[in-house]
Amino acid sequence: MWARVNRAAEELHARLLQRLAEDEKGGCGDPVTYEVGPQLAFERGGRGHPQPGLVAATDVQVHLVSRGQPSPLENILNENDVVFIVERVPLEKRETSHVEELQSEETAISDLSVGEHVGPLALSVGRARHLIGLYTMAHNPNMTHLKLDRPVPALPPLWVRCDGSDPEGTCWLGAELTTAAADAAVTGVILYAVRCKADKNYSVNLEELKDSHKKRHHLSTVTAKGFAQYELYKPTGLDECAAASQTAITLSVAWSPVDEILQVPPLSSTAALNIRVESGELKGPLSHLYRELKFLLVLADGLRTGVTEWPETLEAKSAVELVQEFLNDLQKLDEIGESTKKDTEEVKHDSTAVDRSLELLAARGDLDFAEQLWCRMSAGVTSYQDLVTCFSLVIQSLQRGDVQPWLHSGSSSLLAELVHQSYHGAVGAISLSGTLPVQMLLEIGLDKLKKDYVSFFLGQELASLNHLEYFVSPSADIPEQVARVRKLHHVLEILVSCRLFVQPQHELLFSLAQSCIKYYQQNPLDEQHVFQLPVRPTAVRDLYQSAKPQTWRVEVSSGQKRLRTVWQLSDSLPTDHLGPHRPDLSDVTLNGSLEDRTPFPSVLTCSQVHFR
Repeated sequence: MWARVNRAAEELHARLLQRLAEDEKGGCGDPVTYEVGPQLAFERGGRGHPQPGLVAATDVQVHLVSRGQPSPLENILNENDVVFIVERVPLEKRETSHVEELQSEETAISDLSVGEHVGPLALSVGRARHLIGLYTMAHNPNMTHLKLDRPVPALPPLWVRCDGSDPEGTCWLGAELTTAAADAAVTGVILYAVRCKADKNYSVNLEELKDSHKKRHHLSTVTAKGFAQYELYKPTGLDECAAASQTAITLSVAWSPVDEILQVPPLSSTAALNIRVESGELKGPLSHLYRELKFLLVLADGLRTGVTEWPETLEAKSAVELVQEFLNDLQKLDEIGESTKKDTEEVKHDSTAVDRSLELLAARGDLDFAEQLWCRMSAGVTSYQDLVTCFSLVIQSLQRGDVQPWLHSGSSSLLAELVHQSYHGAVGAISLSGTLPVQMLLEIGLDKLKKDYVSFFLGQELASLNHLEYFVSPSADIPEQVARVRKLHHVLEILVSCRLFVQPQHELLFSLAQSCIKYYQQNPLDEQHVFQLPVRPTAVRDLYQSAKPQTWRVEVSSGQKRLRTVWQLSDSLPTDHLGPHRPDLSDVTLNGSLEDRTPFPSVLTCSQVHFR
């Protein structure tokens, strides 16, 4: 028996080392499957003797959450560090030969609603304790009989998802190693347990919480730190358009000391806005601009792949009709300036009609010939032939001298070159074939959107041209220019969302703009990234002092970060693997109304074990 347990500890340690090495080498980040030996399978059964021919189970996998990545433990630990996460392999990924072996009484508990549940899968508490025990054994310097290199280096903490089937409702078990400051040798382990139950009649006393922590860790004095998070904006799910949106704006507040449970954070707290915005809200104030950006991306993909999937048009008239009417109007009018003024005023009316109350987006009133052409073609082109016909009409008008439109300086597009040639009555011949028409439209769209974004940032005094140089520079190739413009649009979406739902002072909006710009100068587009903006509580007190927190937490400790007791109350489950598997949670998570949600009190406790 002990030989099998020893081998299991050695195998787990090897798997964790393998996963850590892959991450350090820039691996793919896929989970590592851990093979649970026969002895563990027997212990899981809990009755009789091992059956002859019992096979190993491969239903356990290990993830490594790197520093800075979203962690499933953030909701209870308020941390974002390197950890191993252990969970069950999804049913569809397991080998068919092992499925029958896994249908024991305990695993059946975790298999409830597996067909509907698409999130992570948890292990029974018994199996989680066994894995924590193996992790602890592998690092215990007193276990000299294990075939491991000594001394064993300290690995990141190990956390196991639990299904909460025990009476305490355990949803996480964790282990974190302690080391000596001198030689980093492992000296002990801190064992964590997180328990959660839905309870409308919860009762907790701050002093009792402190006393229990003192007794558990033999301490005389403790401190209490508070944390509260307020939901400023999140789609309710009642609107079909908003249901799929990932946009969320929250306010996080931290303070110390804590005077009582559910204390309103004092004005001496530390506060920060957390902003995650998904571009393209259908009813948002930037929906028109986002449609133009999406059309730009369609053109860019067409150049890259050779196949363009034209979007459905929102116009009753075709692009050819729109362009022909535009050229006719230009030809009829005596002064180009009157035409420009008329057209740009119409565009301004359409843009600001989306949300007049916002008063943040000032539509440009200086659209030149190419930009007005882009507005009509991006709204009406539905085929490659439309594209060719529209540009043919434009080039013919330039060659005949029917129109001599004006353009902004600095454009290097092919259409701009043809317009400049028309000033001298010498428009060169051009063959509208292959990808050239797509490239021509992409060029004028890039120029137009760049000027739109620059106009916003300069007009709102949120950035200078030097700040925006990286995003609008024509020196990069076309695909890179498109990628940078897409980043700039996301920054604009973030600022508009923040202005709309938070209404911060200009200095805060300026700081947010600079933070986003700096981030996207160094990172690729990531609409799941959460931008944090430190704020003074006095500047946002109206947003939280009379509001109900989404999460309220108190952390009791003795000054040592690792030894702590955490009590938390939230309006949603603190972990993403419970709900359908827990009879006490399924009703409140699936049927609870937005107005009357059952609170979820949870508690984290820890105990320290010394090896020496």
